[in-house]
Amino acid sequence: MTLLSRTLLTAAVLLAPLTVAQPAQAGGGCASSVPYVSGEGGYDTYRIPATVTTPSGSVLAFAEGRHDSAGDTGDIDVVLRRSTDGGCTWGPLRVVAAGDGNTRGNPAPVVDPRTGAVVLVTSYNSGAVTEAQIMRGEVTPEQSRRVFVQRSWDDGRRFTPPRDITAEVKPAHWRWYATGPGHAVALTRGPYRGRLVVPANHSAAPPAGSPDTGQEARYYGAHAIYSDDGGRTWRLGFVDGSYDGVANSNESTAAQLPDGKLYFSSRDQNGSGPGNRLDTYSSDGAETLDRPYAPQPTLNDVPVVEASVLQLRGPKAPLLFSGPSVPTARREMALWRSTDGGATFAKVLTLSVRKAAYSDLVQVDHRTVGILYETGVTGTYDTIEFRRLPARDFDTP
Repeated sequence: MTLLSRTLLTAAVLLAPLTVAQPAQAGGGCASSVPYVSGEGGYDTYRIPATVTTPSGSVLAFAEGRHDSAGDTGDIDVVLRRSTDGGCTWGPLRVVAAGDGNTRGNPAPVVDPRTGAVVLVTSYNSGAVTEAQIMRGEVTPEQSRRVFVQRSWDDGRRFTPPRDITAEVKPAHWRWYATGPGHAVALTRGPYRGRLVVPANHSAAPPAGSPDTGQEARYYGAHAIYSDDGGRTWRLGFVDGSYDGVANSNESTAAQLPDGKLYFSSRDQNGSGPGNRLDTYSSDGAETLDRPYAPQPTLNDVPVVEASVLQLRGPKAPLLFSGPSVPTARREMALWRSTDGGATFAKVLTLSVRKAAYSDLVQVDHRTVGILYETGVTGTYDTIEFRRLPARDFDTP
């Protein structure tokens, strides 16, 4: 992409209408900013946003920096931009985990409530292989999906080198594996207080004698991993291993509800059941599920895509959900609100009619909610935008 075309793209994005229902400016600051513009900074495309707010109030915006194309394989880095003014302006782009020709991505950051450290879990595979090859079992263990953890002790300025935790969290018969993407969860109440929970997904090998290759969507399943010591050691939690083709749980997101339970929302990857969103609960800190994943009918407007959930602060505060709002297309990013712990959702706000895909929600401060999301005018992944919304917009009427 030439300098002129990048300039025109940036101008088009910034001048395009930002909302269908224009929200009020949040917290006395800016309404929006654009931390990532595809084609800039040495990358063809930026994708897969994830965001957290640190104890000092800094907003960290993670993404995948894809060197060669918008595709999911190849030379991909995990990158970060950091904001100290609530997401209005951003510091320089930093590489947190370099692909060096391989694929590093699916950032799932979380702040350890005991120490304030930022813990980042990511996924890896050889840049020479594809998801389809991995699901068919055509790659070596070294080429296949692996899981890594990093920490930052200085508010996201620097991170430790990636440390491989695959042996702790990936059974031998699994093939595909992906953390998040989007923020992970630190439990702040109940008997599992302090636990770090990372929603994730995987694929399993077909049973012996099956004519399947393993690439079929039915072999996807969601799971969670957790740490009770700030990310030093990890355990595999619940596993959705139904593989029945009806509810194919995939990319997942989670929130801790005011009663201490965990709510999990998952992309349904081409299952035969109704709708494209699944959900469930865990009462034991993600070790087991209270019930199997089931369709969430009040989110039938959402297409097959990653999404985000966020429990706002306060005993009666709502649970938020973000995702595109056209069932057959990735466009019209919107936010929904639940006042019954995820049993039902109602759409509150459509941010824009533009193309849109992955997103992640964050509470910037007590007055402000942030959403980091992929969007564009000419293409779905033109930019990753950060929108600031007043928390009061989501209050129960």
